[in-house]
Amino acid sequence: MTTAAASQKIRRHTMMLNMGPSHPAMHGIIRIILGLDGERVESADIAIGYLHRAFEKSAEQSGYLQVIPYTDRLNYVSPLINNMGYSMAVEKLFGMKPTERCEYIRVIMSELSRISDHLTCIGASAMELGAFTAFLYMMKAREYLYQGIEMVTGARLTISYIRPGGVKADLPPEFEPHIQKAIAETRNVLKECHQLLTRNRIFVDRLKEVGVISKEDALAYGITGPFLRSTGIDYDVRKNCPYSVYDRFNFDIPVGSTGDNYDRYLCRMEEMEQSMRIVEQAFRDIPEGNLMVDTEGREIPAAMMVDLAKMGETEGFVELDVNLDPTLSGGTRQYFNSVEADEKRAVLPPKEDTYGNIEGLMQHFKLIMFGHGIQPPAGEVYQAVEGGNGELGFFVVSDGTGRPYRVRVRPPCFPIMAALPLMLKGGYLADVVATFGSVNMIGGELDR
Repeated sequence: MTTAAASQKIRRHTMMLNMGPSHPAMHGIIRIILGLDGERVESADIAIGYLHRAFEKSAEQSGYLQVIPYTDRLNYVSPLINNMGYSMAVEKLFGMKPTERCEYIRVIMSELSRISDHLTCIGASAMELGAFTAFLYMMKAREYLYQGIEMVTGARLTISYIRPGGVKADLPPEFEPHIQKAIAETRNVLKECHQLLTRNRIFVDRLKEVGVISKEDALAYGITGPFLRSTGIDYDVRKNCPYSVYDRFNFDIPVGSTGDNYDRYLCRMEEMEQSMRIVEQAFRDIPEGNLMVDTEGREIPAAMMVDLAKMGETEGFVELDVNLDPTLSGGTRQYFNSVEADEKRAVLPPKEDTYGNIEGLMQHFKLIMFGHGIQPPAGEVYQAVEGGNGELGFFVVSDGTGRPYRVRVRPPCFPIMAALPLMLKGGYLADVVATFGSVNMIGGELDR
């Protein structure tokens, strides 16, 4: 028997390999059961649900305002977009419209979140392929943006900033100069990373023609965001279904042509530039509104005012301006109407009203206390926004009580994960990390 004939009689076996959930590149919450023929992937079975947080059921057990901190923990890399999507859904139930200034602030903060999201995705994916320097550069740029976000919201990730009817606080005077500088620094970092990655032979070979998905398959799976746009379809919620004030800005939607990992990388890199364009236009066009008011008379810390009020020592409070701490520095009555809708059924009063007069205290009580809360009319709405990974949608059903009857989230990375076996099949084992990294899977959003 010849050697060739003998080799034909050898039965080839498929090896089953568990990749994750403890594999570092699987984020600790994804398990891929791979069927391998040597180094080739013959099949892939994706197991999710390791981080199930019961967001939707928790939202149904909470008041409309109490859901806001839960939204922070969906896509926790860009939480401001989550805040905005949910708040807009509640506003649609009420039929109320935020102020002009509030809309611009929301756009600014959302686009800064989008840049942070893409920096994290590309930086982490590059690191997993061995490009650790690019990761450090991109985390440096993200830090500039996080500092600005913290300047406004008081937090970096779990911000709970955008609320139904408005935002928690106005922009402090030092915010715009800081962000303008951060944008300049981010552009320099992107330029450096283009030099490090975009024409790097190793990086290109690891991404180009890997993890390919066609237009037809992407649409069939319901994929959106940079993943869909990498196939050549220019669908973006901000352009195709304009919301807030996005229709007032001039920006482009980057698209690819092949639907591979390299096109997805290029789309995200260019989307960051477009987001910075939007932020610069928003700063230029944002309506006027008081940010900080010159203080006349004495100043005391807010906590001291509260302590004095508890003791009944309130003489002179009417003429007194309060020196607020960073958490409250944006929410003073002088410019409250610039960032909050005139809707007492949904918007908390200024803190000084809550502490300073019975009407504000009663309004705050009614919106916060158990058995009261925000109570939109009975009805159902769906509100979509463009998240970092694609269309982020909130379906909210109201039965007229202080709690949502039903909350359903459309997480943009869920359909991408459903299509992941299709993209992995036929590739190499080493390509699994590269393709999975391009998904930008966020566990809090995927498992909810």
